[in-house]
Amino acid sequence: NLTQHMRHESSFVNKYNKRKRREEKKFIPNLWYFSILVRNEMMMSRGGAMGSVVGRHVSSCFFSTTTVRGAANDSITGLFTGKGLERTAVTWIRFPVVVGVRNESTLALGEKDDHQEEKQAQTAGGSAGRPDDDKAIMSYWGIEPRKVTKEDGTEWRWNSFKPWETYKADLSIDLKKHHAPTTFLDKVAYWTVKSLRYPTDLFFQRRYGCRAMMLETVAAVPGMVGGMLLHFKSLRRFEHSGGWIKALLEEAENERMHLMTFMEVAKPKWYERALVITVQGVFFNAYFMAYLISPKVAHRAVGYLEEEAIHSYTEFLKELDNGNIENVPAPAIAIDYWRLPPDATLRDVVMVVRADEAHHRDVNHFASDIHYQGHELKVAPAPVGYH
Repeated sequence: NLTQHMRHESSFVNKYNKRKRREEKKFIPNLWYFSILVRNEMMMSRGGAMGSVVGRHVSSCFFSTTTVRGAANDSITGLFTGKGLERTAVTWIRFPVVVGVRNESTLALGEKDDHQEEKQAQTAGGSAGRPDDDKAIMSYWGIEPRKVTKEDGTEWRWNSFKPWETYKADLSIDLKKHHAPTTFLDKVAYWTVKSLRYPTDLFFQRRYGCRAMMLETVAAVPGMVGGMLLHFKSLRRFEHSGGWIKALLEEAENERMHLMTFMEVAKPKWYERALVITVQGVFFNAYFMAYLISPKVAHRAVGYLEEEAIHSYTEFLKELDNGNIENVPAPAIAIDYWRLPPDATLRDVVMVVRADEAHHRDVNHFASDIHYQGHELKVAPAPVGYH
């Protein structure tokens, strides 16, 4: 009798599966079936407890997939309750899998391990961009970051600049030098910059930390614009630039490092960020057009802008000396970039930044003088590395 029951149930399931397979093959190229035969004799001998155990085991493995409609669905209830299990036949059908598409739950054991390893590698690569993460970024192209150390052997922590790009600022530079405007274009440049000072004083007043941050977002624009236009000019004319492309881009990068430093001291508020976006957009386009029309006026205006920056940082130092602004320890990025002593303070940072602005003043007035003498910048060697 047992053999007859098994043959009967097996024949029933096979017929049902063949019919179902023919229907599924019309629209699904790859369909897997899993069948579980639950016999009445075994279930009745083990009782309801056996049914619940099998139900829990089966549900954890197969209940995420679709079940056969019809008579098999009616048997599921009996499988969990252990009642009414006469000639029960349950067929479980896994979700259809189209060729070329795999679900993680359908992966074989070996494939699943490989898949997990791949996901872990991707996770490591995605999180390695954080400065404090020790995981390496995996690259197909074989580009690996160089391990850079300081002179004392400690690991270099900055990606935006390297130890060989750092320097000690020349604090002996003359801060009082001034180009007196004599020509009409010089006066236009001078009074344009002067007119921009009044709304800046009104907005920031004595908040020199935020003022310095705003100033650097503007001061970093001219070097980038000038270097970019000279770069395109060199490409169009098939000629060298005399090193001025590099000199102007160095200036832009140096001003950006000023901004990265003051961001550690003064955290910008939301309206200050909005102001930066507005001012930068207006100033970039205005300076771009000015440099196309008259490079000598553009460089002269930047020279006067740097003179105003020297004045602003001098006032900043006065506020620090008077105790109106707390002389906090220097940010770590400033100590590494300017090679400051470990116990350097904010006053030391303002001193070296002011010296940088004085050097930028000289470079831009020098570039304007070259144009005023009827030459192009390439005829005079660029002051590359002039800090």
